[in-house]
Amino acid sequence: MAPTSSPPTTLASKNRVLIIGATGFMGKFLTEASLSSSHPTYLLIRPGGPLLSPKSTTIKTFQDKGAIIVYGVVDNKEFMEKILKKYEIDIVISAIGAESLLDQITLVEAMKSIKTVKRFLPSEFGHDVDRADPVEPGLAMYKQKRLVRRVIEESGVPYTYICCNSIASWPYYNNCHPSSLPPPLDQLHVYGNGNVKAYFVDGFDIGKFTMKIVDDHRTINKNIHFRPSINCYSMNELASLWESKIARKIPRLFVSENDLLAIAAENIIPESVVASLTHDIFINGCQVSYKIDGVHDVEISTLYPGESFRSMEDCFESFVVMAADKIRKGENGVAGGTKSMVEPVIITASC
Repeated sequence: MAPTSSPPTTLASKNRVLIIGATGFMGKFLTEASLSSSHPTYLLIRPGGPLLSPKSTTIKTFQDKGAIIVYGVVDNKEFMEKILKKYEIDIVISAIGAESLLDQITLVEAMKSIKTVKRFLPSEFGHDVDRADPVEPGLAMYKQKRLVRRVIEESGVPYTYICCNSIASWPYYNNCHPSSLPPPLDQLHVYGNGNVKAYFVDGFDIGKFTMKIVDDHRTINKNIHFRPSINCYSMNELASLWESKIARKIPRLFVSENDLLAIAAENIIPESVVASLTHDIFINGCQVSYKIDGVHDVEISTLYPGESFRSMEDCFESFVVMAADKIRKGENGVAGGTKSMVEPVIITASC
């Protein structure tokens, strides 16, 4: 294996990429990045569903940009062997939802059988699940991800695990992916003492770097960690950043460790899962509690030192635009509530 400092492999032709879960939260970023980087991009789409649904619109958009749609299900080994051979797939990227994580075991069996896939990226795109240790019910999802890892490693299929930590947004404990919502204007929830730090990465950067990784021989059989120093924030620092952007002070409600554990213990999905993950991030410090060894674990900035990340400063500028109407109403004496700004979002595997 070449050392981390060596340059990435330059390919004569782009690898053929199959993405599973392309219409999900993380899948959209990955698909956009694959298409933008001119990889021949194939999307495995479950057949059926309404013709005028948001997912069908997303699929049509990707088709118009050059994606090839393949209808089928990932937990059918013979079918997966067939399409992997037919389309000569080099790279398989899974952004499959939390409810279907174990279906990836069948996919691994198919890849092991045909022996032509150069790399598999399972549905991770969050924490290093072998190091993070959330309470239940989040732990159950991590146990499934760990099992998938062990099956991959035993199979001999080349892999890369993407450990990109948190999405660049205000972290709520009652939903998973609020990156399309601005932070609250009336009250900011801060977890624990608010001083434990975490790493935040914009979804477009996750997609961009993932597509560099799949063409880079240095990342085979590695955990790739996204730890941009410019985006390492505590909850108190995030709150101050938001206040500076909107030029107003917002009351802070400190949510204790016991509060988060109580929400997790209620076992209400998705709120309890997200509470358990929030506890692991902002109480246990699961993103910052270990060092990158540079052997099996590689920090992405060491691979691509010339590449920059979008900063949380920039992300919060976008949130200011999103919140402008509510800010104006607040100035006119119309109070907005956090409830109206935070809507439940179905939890996915990327946590």
